[in-house]
Amino acid sequence: MSEILIVDTSVLLNVLNVPGFNQHRNEAMNRFDQHLSANASFLLPTAAVFETGNHIAHIHDGRQRRRYAEKFRDQVRKALNGEAPWTLIPLPESREFAKWLEDFSDCAMREIGMADLSIVKDWEATCARHPHRRIRIWSFDTHLMGYDTGPS
Repeated sequence: MSEILIVDTSVLLNVLNVPGFNQHRNEAMNRFDQHLSANASFLLPTAAVFETGNHIAHIHDGRQRRRYAEKFRDQVRKALNGEAPWTLIPLPESREFAKWLEDFSDCAMREIGMADLSIVKDWEATCARHPHRRIRIWSFDTHLMGYDTGPS
């Protein structure tokens, strides 16, 4: 079975080639193509969508801001419609979100923000749903790279 990749903001920004956040562009696109060829499943956490949108909204040049906002909008719209290579992970139910909040104080002390906590929780839930598949967070952020169930 192919692996499941949970796409972090750092990867999405590189795939979209957002200026100032695309320092790993070549590596991201090479890996993206390899994963596509291997029929990997790409899951896009809502947190990564929100964070990417925030970074794009702060691009200094207005023309580039518009260009990347539209590129971002089109890709997320495709994900919502099942057209893109990834699938959007929906926001959790309020009870589940409340559980995440209980973990946040300890995470904050380890400098893990709410968005990264939510991505880890998405990883945990995906692992529970697919115990026989390799599942990992695809990220250029070292604190998220270790979330990997190992070879399938």
